[in-house]
Amino acid sequence: MDLEQLRDYALSLPLVTEDSAFGPDHILFRVGERIFMCISLDRKDFFTVKCDAALAVDLRERHPEIEGAWHWNKKYWNQVRVDGELSDDFQKKLIRHSYGEVVGKLKRRFVAEHPEVLSVGVAAEEL
Repeated sequence: MDLEQLRDYALSLPLVTEDSAFGPDHILFRVGERIFMCISLDRKDFFTVKCDAALAVDLRERHPEIEGAWHWNKKYWNQVRVDGELSDDFQKKLIRHSYGEVVGKLKRRFVAEHPEVLSVGVAAEEL
């Protein structure tokens, strides 16, 4: 997937917003005001997503396209190279997993008011 396809996919998920809080070279994607994905416009071959801590390490060991995210907490954040062997479907699953990880940390009231956010996540076993 190229960065425009990644952006379009992220924005297709329920209640996603985008902003450039880190400056004009970074597009942040949020749900419930919490970041779940970042695209860096000066490193167009990567995107960054949140991940379950144990799964993050496992994914890095299984896929050379996935590594600890530069300038992010590497315990939870991976950067994914878009020009590798990972299929578009797998990249979408990584994005949905990240979305689900963030939704799991949102306030119960927000989730109760917007139950559609619960339909997106991907379990670790699916990756």
